[in-house]
Amino acid sequence: MGSKEGLASLATAITAPGDVVLAPNPSYPIHTFGFILAGATIRAVPTTPNEAYFESLERAIAFTVPRPSILVVNYPSNPTAETVDLAFYERLVAWAKENKVWILSDLAYSELYFDGKPTVSILQVPGAKDIAIEFTSLSKTYSMAGWRMGFAVGNKQLIAAMTRVKSYLDYGAFTPIQAAACAALNGPQDIVEKNRQLYHKRRDVLVESFGRAGWDIPPPPASMFAWAPLPPALAHLGSLEFSKQLLTHAKVAVAPGVGYGENGEGFVRIAMVENEQRLRQAARNVKKYLQSMGVNTGVKSA
Repeated sequence: MGSKEGLASLATAITAPGDVVLAPNPSYPIHTFGFILAGATIRAVPTTPNEAYFESLERAIAFTVPRPSILVVNYPSNPTAETVDLAFYERLVAWAKENKVWILSDLAYSELYFDGKPTVSILQVPGAKDIAIEFTSLSKTYSMAGWRMGFAVGNKQLIAAMTRVKSYLDYGAFTPIQAAACAALNGPQDIVEKNRQLYHKRRDVLVESFGRAGWDIPPPPASMFAWAPLPPALAHLGSLEFSKQLLTHAKVAVAPGVGYGENGEGFVRIAMVENEQRLRQAARNVKKYLQSMGVNTGVKSA
């Protein structure tokens, strides 16, 4: 009933009080709270997939008691929109096998990639099914948000454990929604490319118009979000206060980065769920707000 519910059910199935789970910070809340609700302790690892990420994994194994038994990964990332290549997953699978750690991969944004760089799956790595399970959702790929339909593939033991818990908690999604999901998966896939191009155009408009308004936003390589650093002159406000002021004075709603973990402080997540005209209007409102704060008074029109 959506990949979020699947992750939570699996957390219930394989976690006991006192277990240690490695989860990215910042991350989508279910990646941590699904396990917290099951009684686990969370040890944070970076979200950015660089050398520091693997150094953090090694420290966690060496200095955490009890040793971590589960690692959650999410690429393309929500909220940071970061992506990984197959070499990253190859190294991660080898590490997990060596240290006897399950990997739970959230691949919800797999089809929303840009610049001709398709998303890779951890299950492309030979032997990954020995230690990994991967979740995805129809919400993003087929615009079925709210219909609550996702699925998981991978390790048989993990699938069986999740199935057992789900058999106690629910009776399955509404049958017509299941039929619609089958139609989406088995039918023409042109809508997937159409949606990808739609978000690609929105991304470009967002980056261009907000940049002209005086707020430089790195173009996300995937997902439907931009992970935007606060304008330097207003960084002292913090992400929560900055988000409140944007809502109050610019009528623009963003999600404060601190809501995704303390390492998200200094950023906001902007969802590209409005059309291009609305994005440009948002940029104009942001420009006026920034100028009212004495910032970017000389920028060009958004």
